[in-house]
Amino acid sequence: MTPNRPTSFFRAGAAGSRAAWPLLLAAALAACGSRPAAPDWELNAHASATRATEAYLSGDTRVAELEWSRARGEIARTGRPDLLARLELLRCAAQRAALDLSACAAFEALRADAQPAERAYADYLAGRIAPGELALLPAAQRQAAAAPGDARVLRGINDPLSRLVAGSAAVGAAAAGDDTVALAVGTASQQGWRRALLAWLGLQVRQAQAAGDAVGAAAAQRRIDVVLQQGAPGR
Repeated sequence: MTPNRPTSFFRAGAAGSRAAWPLLLAAALAACGSRPAAPDWELNAHASATRATEAYLSGDTRVAELEWSRARGEIARTGRPDLLARLELLRCAAQRAALDLSACAAFEALRADAQPAERAYADYLAGRIAPGELALLPAAQRQAAAAPGDARVLRGINDPLSRLVAGSAAVGAAAAGDDTVALAVGTASQQGWRRALLAWLGLQVRQAQAAGDAVGAAAAQRRIDVVLQQGAPGR
């Protein structure tokens, strides 16, 4: 294997994208050494999308927007709306990881050109996936869709971004219990993803308050205060 090479994320068809989606590009495996050299647009798009995802989850909106724009520009060089749809789906997944459950309008505008696996993943993110689409999801997300809110399933998802996405799907389905939220908090904390951590800690505070757990709510709030007191990245 050759390190620091993008996967077939931007080249793959439906079958290839199913293999890439569990890692959501940002934590993609290196490509095999026998693969032909990637063109500049793919290298640049991969790098920008990775930086954009990291910046967004860390709370640096300015950098995230700049890198998403660069990634779109690189992909636009190919004239392929299906690849733009794939990028927008990655962006939507990052937003879901930080509990932004708003509609993925940019992807929906490109849905007609998206591959079936991407359409299924978008439906999963939106909480409306049909039974017939489950087979198109990555294995980890397929299990999460079948058992929303099951912390044991989420714990078995190794990629942190994918784990948070599965957790957000449980939130959207009103199935995220204390264990699921605690796991998501731990995942975001370990990665240093400030935006995602604040979102999940906020949910933890609300859940504790609703359960009458003043001690738990106060503990989560202290963690929020630590994050906020250190100042915010550029926005």
